[in-house]
Amino acid sequence: MNDNTIIEIKNLHKNYQVGEETVKALRGVDLSISKGEFVAIMGASGSGKSTLLNILGCLDRASEGDYWLDGKNVKSLKKNQLAEIRNTKLGFVFQSYNLLPRTSALENVELPLLYNSSVSNKLRREKAEAALIAVGLKDRMKHLSNQMSGGQQQRVAIARSIVNDPVIILADEATGNLDTRTSFEIMALFQELNEKGITIGFVTHESDIAMFTKRNILFRDGKIIKDTDTINRMSASKAILNLQNED
Repeated sequence: MNDNTIIEIKNLHKNYQVGEETVKALRGVDLSISKGEFVAIMGASGSGKSTLLNILGCLDRASEGDYWLDGKNVKSLKKNQLAEIRNTKLGFVFQSYNLLPRTSALENVELPLLYNSSVSNKLRREKAEAALIAVGLKDRMKHLSNQMSGGQQQRVAIARSIVNDPVIILADEATGNLDTRTSFEIMALFQELNEKGITIGFVTHESDIAMFTKRNILFRDGKIIKDTDTINRMSASKAILNLQNED
């Protein structure tokens, strides 16, 4: 493992017991993700991609194998240590935004920092404001989440995911609830963040969305069957322009 490796997994297995049957969700997966990568994790429903994401996000444990995150082997960590890693090393973006309703954009983005005793109230506010500015929501900081469009809510969620300067953002079908144009706008934002050096792991089943990432990993039956650099990678900003021209 070199200094640039953010994620390294070796021979990862995940089994679930369903009644009498053992379901093998992951079957000996090897994968490494380096600093600055933008990786699409793809596959049909049940292929193992969401199981992998839950393990990468320290939300679930592997049945077998090793997982290093930022140089630390996650396998040996206790629950409270896993919670700390989730809060300090990882940023999450979900399909359903997972924002608190009747709470301002700023307060939603401050949330991950509330659990960090080393961050003062003043610094927490400053970091949350900077994150919202970075995702283009300077004028929406005081808006409640239920006063915003789906695309704006997802931007708040992305701001929340970067506020603690994570080593990687893990996104799960982050454009799944959005129309085509808004999906492209969100992917343009992810491309922009990636250009600034933020590492992103992006689970999607949509091949047109994966075209905006730099590397495509395809799962089938709990195994990686393909791992390639994105061919003819697209600029999401250009894709938005093309949509406008079609209108």
